[in-house]
Amino acid sequence: MWLFVLFFLGASLFLAVLVWLKNNRRYRSGSSVASAYDKWTEDQLLERLWGDHVHLGYYGNPPRNFDFRQAKVAFVHELVKWSGLERLPPGSRVLDVGCGVGGSARILAKEYGLEVVGISISPAQVKRASALTSEGTSSRFEVMDALDLKFENGSFDAVWGVEVGPHIPDKQLFANELLRVLRPGGVLALADWNRRDAQDGEMTIFERFVMTQLLDQWAHPEFASIWEFRQNLLRSPFCQGVIETDDWTVPTSPSWIESILEGIRRPRAVLGLGPKAFVQAIREVPTILLMMWAFKTGLMQFGVFRIKS
Repeated sequence: MWLFVLFFLGASLFLAVLVWLKNNRRYRSGSSVASAYDKWTEDQLLERLWGDHVHLGYYGNPPRNFDFRQAKVAFVHELVKWSGLERLPPGSRVLDVGCGVGGSARILAKEYGLEVVGISISPAQVKRASALTSEGTSSRFEVMDALDLKFENGSFDAVWGVEVGPHIPDKQLFANELLRVLRPGGVLALADWNRRDAQDGEMTIFERFVMTQLLDQWAHPEFASIWEFRQNLLRSPFCQGVIETDDWTVPTSPSWIESILEGIRRPRAVLGLGPKAFVQAIREVPTILLMMWAFKTGLMQFGVFRIKS
């Protein structure tokens, strides 16, 4: 029995690597990001496996055992608390940049009484987010490029964004746009995958290979370091305060192995979508394993950003 299981896992991983190397998702433009997320949304695989949230979960420091989906919900509440967003009065306007299928927006609206506008470059995500959101909930969703926000200066009391930056080619313009639409004294709550800063050590040959795969497999033009993106925020002509950062690598890192284990816990979520979904699921495994290694070794970090209140 165990021999069969090992053979099956080995064959599956071999197939995954072949598909992975042949069919990357190298960033070419914003449309390549939109296309990738359209496909991830339309095939329903991520939603059936991970629920309302594509982002990492929060497991505490030191990490503790936590339900995979509940860890994602816990992440939202932790970022709300850390950023100071919980101090906003009910009815405050929040921009959720890179809203996914609206999981965070629904929590912010229902549990904190906030009015949320979620944006995504993916039409499929916006359509799905709207479908999952009950009528009467104070959140709505629009297709929009984060580098060209269609809002007036100071339109929002808070700007929220989780794991958006890696898909953005111009980090300075991104920082400018986020802070432009934030009112004076507003709340900034950002969380992102960041690479190790160059001043902390140049990449080895193997690390450069890993970094190339992390960029090309998931439509990322470039990662910024925590220090670099903090500088982008500080250099923005719309910056109105001190930017504070923290490193949440430790409390979020269990998410990587848990995202694979979730497929084992919920096999019907994958197999119920047919053979194509199974191939798609195992196609993501090599990148997830490389992400797990990169976060464990310090090549990658999970940075959070706020404006000091």
